[in-house]
Amino acid sequence: MERGNCSSLTEFILLGISDNPGIKVALFILFFLVYLINFLANLGMIILIRLDAQLHTPMYFFLSHFSFCDLCYSTAIGPKMLIDILAKNKSIPFYGCALQFLVFCIFADSECLLLAVMAYDRYKAVSSPLLYAVSMSSRLCSLLMAGVYMLGMTDALIHTTLAFRLCFCGSNEINHFFCDLSPLYLLSCSDTRVNELALFTVFGFIELSSISGVLVSYFYIILAVLKIHSTEGRLKAFSTCTSHLTAVAIFQGTILFIYFRPSSSHTLDQDKITSLFYTLVIPMLNPLIYSLRNKDVKDALEKLKNKRWF
Repeated sequence: MERGNCSSLTEFILLGISDNPGIKVALFILFFLVYLINFLANLGMIILIRLDAQLHTPMYFFLSHFSFCDLCYSTAIGPKMLIDILAKNKSIPFYGCALQFLVFCIFADSECLLLAVMAYDRYKAVSSPLLYAVSMSSRLCSLLMAGVYMLGMTDALIHTTLAFRLCFCGSNEINHFFCDLSPLYLLSCSDTRVNELALFTVFGFIELSSISGVLVSYFYIILAVLKIHSTEGRLKAFSTCTSHLTAVAIFQGTILFIYFRPSSSHTLDQDKITSLFYTLVIPMLNPLIYSLRNKDVKDALEKLKNKRWF
């Protein structure tokens, strides 16, 4: 990433969550527990789906990738953030900062798109349950996931390349706990209008595609459910979608709140709190939402527990 005649900046300083020394230990313990639950829950979900043959269906294939995305983008940020809470030296190399943002962006974008794919999967399961396994073949599922990761990687490369080609000729202190776009733009002495335009067009296209995909899929899901005559059948059909709708509402609501609101309506300290929610807390909640509200997952956990006792 050639930066022309800019100063040869080699590292950034991440100021972290708070500069209050009195709460450092408490913050470390709190977010260590959050990250530990996040890591174990998502890794456990992936392993459980791999081990239990009854979970080898399209729905759980997508759910395992959903947990994989949660695990990857939270791990790109969590360990470094935890180290910086207690460390005196909070520096991160210039290209380390670029790599952190690249990995975070790839998997956050992929998760955003994956929510739309999972909505389409739920539509197929509700509208034509007898043909579900045929219409959602393993080949189609693999192609959909390949498309999700390719789009996520393309968007991430665009934003990372544009951001780290900027000139940074002043302070190198990032007022954040990871290398995000907004605090980087504030440090730059270059014109960032192209970067902001790319954010609202390219990432905005991904967000619009994801939200539109979810809304269209659920419109057809509602039409399919209305054709079911029994109340019990309707409730059963809707129950297969509640976990996904909860995940969509939490993730998309937070992303729209932080990236698509006027810059004058928020501060970086507010952004830190919101970013903590979607980088660490949401990835911790997602596997809990799917496991606590999903009979198949609970049955698989029970079988695994019984095997261990045996």
